[in-house]
Amino acid sequence: MDKQKKEATIKEFQRSATDVGSVEVQVALATGRIIELTEHMKLNKKDFSSRRGLVAIVNRRRNLLSYLQREDYDRYITLIRKLGLRR
Repeated sequence: MDKQKKEATIKEFQRSATDVGSVEVQVALATGRIIELTEHMKLNKKDFSSRRGLVAIVNRRRNLLSYLQREDYDRYITLIRKLGLRR
């Protein structure tokens, strides 16, 4: 993920002007990275190091989404609709 795309994602999902680490921002950045790694894995099927990193990012995103669902269900629903996740 290049710097401009990352900054655009942060601006879209931040909750305040100085927010760079809220759950929404972390999930959005993880989703962008997952999309990029998925495309990489389609071309490089035997790249097991990248596969391991992809699984780790997916697990981290799942844990963050579970936390958000427990703590604030309305924010959770808004986020998954905005990102287009199936949950």
